Amino acid sequence: MTFGPASCTCGTLFDLVIKQKRIEEINAAMAGTGFWDNQEKAQAMVTELRQLNAITKPLMALQTAVDDMQVLIEFAEDDDSGESERELADLLENVKSQLEALELQEMMSAPEDVCGAYIQVQAGEGGTDSADWAEMLLRMYLRWAEEHGFATEELDRSPGEEAGIRNATIAIRGDYVYGYLKGEMGVHRLIRISPFDSAARRQTSFAAVDITPEVDENVEIEVDWENDVRVDTYRAGGAGGQHVNKTDSAVRLTHIPTGVVAACQNERSQQKNKSAAKKMLIAKLYQIQSDKREAELAAKRGSKTKIGFGGEPVRHYVLNPDQFVKDARTGMRVGNPQPVLDGGIDGFLEAYLRWKIGK
Repeated sequence: MTFGPASCTCGTLFDLVIKQKRIEEINAAMAGTGFWDNQEKAQAMVTELRQLNAITKPLMALQTAVDDMQVLIEFAEDDDSGESERELADLLENVKSQLEALELQEMMSAPEDVCGAYIQVQAGEGGTDSADWAEMLLRMYLRWAEEHGFATEELDRSPGEEAGIRNATIAIRGDYVYGYLKGEMGVHRLIRISPFDSAARRQTSFAAVDITPEVDENVEIEVDWENDVRVDTYRAGGAGGQHVNKTDSAVRLTHIPTGVVAACQNERSQQKNKSAAKKMLIAKLYQIQSDKREAELAAKRGSKTKIGFGGEPVRHYVLNPDQFVKDARTGMRVGNPQPVLDGGIDGFLEAYLRWKIGK
């Protein structure tokens, strides 16, 4: 199986010369006449350039910092004021942060890691509390994306009967979004005093999170669109009144051999919704193939790699009587859940990547 534009970033992050040469080639092509005549090819090259810059710029900044350190070391030998030593100490801290960031990026070496991601959140057992919990999780990921400057788009939403959502799908677009978020897949468990229980009893709620890379449509996934995919159209949900969609513009695609479903209702055009759902379905089928390969490798190691919906939760969020968030895989625990629910999940994302590498 081959990848689209993202494949240029495979392999080590430290083949800087090769990447810089490729950047020069793309810049030269963009400066030439007729570059945009083939829109699909041009957009793929623009995407590749953005991804290459995301890798090379931090490396070049690190090289500059190393050169500055050498100069400061020389200055410090003849500087009795101690100013050069203080500058050198500050620079060392900066270099340390840069190295940690590069180390984290190096952990995301799979070709799909550089992609954006589709996030589907589905309420599980727990009734209205579960639907509310699913919406809280959705908000957590949206806040995380906002903090990092990533673009978001809501693709599908099914509201709960009283509150929250039964399920929803969003896209978060930016470099390495999937690489950062892939460890969020699984069941998330909430324990709290239910705001929907008049007796104010503790309630345990579950919601499942599914993460899929937003891969290029040109990845080699064989799909018989005529015979293997069922197309259903339905009326998109709205706020009511003038916002009610009076046509069946929403589209749901079901891949019959696997049962995989992709739906989109955010566009007014049925054709645009179908196109978005098709791209999402391809991404999900690609992920199934990737998971199958990973499962085969895991079977050889005698370990289990994925916890599905209804299985052991990957993370616990406890709001009463104690207050903490704990990841069941890495053991990471924080004592204040609110910043986590407000999108502060970077510590958990990094801990998962390090845990995964260490397995």
